[in-house]
Amino acid sequence: MNVTVNGNTIDITIEDEQTVGDVLRGLEEEFAKNNATTISIVLNGEKIAADAFDRAAQTPLAADTALELTVVSEGDVTAAFAAEAKASRDIALQLEQIPVQLQSGKDKTANVIITQLADLVDNVCHTASLAALFPDLYAKLAVDGKSITEFFAEFSDILNDFRQALEDKDTVLIGDLAEYEISPRLIALADAVETQG
Repeated sequence: MNVTVNGNTIDITIEDEQTVGDVLRGLEEEFAKNNATTISIVLNGEKIAADAFDRAAQTPLAADTALELTVVSEGDVTAAFAAEAKASRDIALQLEQIPVQLQSGKDKTANVIITQLADLVDNVCHTASLAALFPDLYAKLAVDGKSITEFFAEFSDILNDFRQALEDKDTVLIGDLAEYEISPRLIALADAVETQG
């Protein structure tokens, strides 16, 4: 049997395990001891969806069984948050310049910042979803006194307004939302996630 975790082959000794599920249970117990959990399973080259897990777990072990796992730890999540906090601060400062850039015809510069904002929001949402796998960490996440879920619900409304303003080419509203609504929230988010480091 060949087992890789995050791309690295690991040595495991098969004792009483008969199925893939037996092996996965043993590995998950070890991961849990290190505040880690499995987020992706590939069995014999096929990614296992959540609804197919029970069937895959019953697969008998064979010499050529190949199991590829992607594992994330609480430390990975806090490290990702730390990097995103720095990016949030950088983009927050740039967003404050968007009104001036739009008024002075520097639309391309403003568009680069807006693209960076979209990428950042995607990354933070992904990291927050991974944080939910660690209930103690997730419960501690609060932004301006709101749970991370409440924060993103409110932030999502503002980002939708921002997207609409971009579609409407309403440069005044784009500038106002960037400077007075989105930028402060990114700084608040950075403050919140930095406390998790």
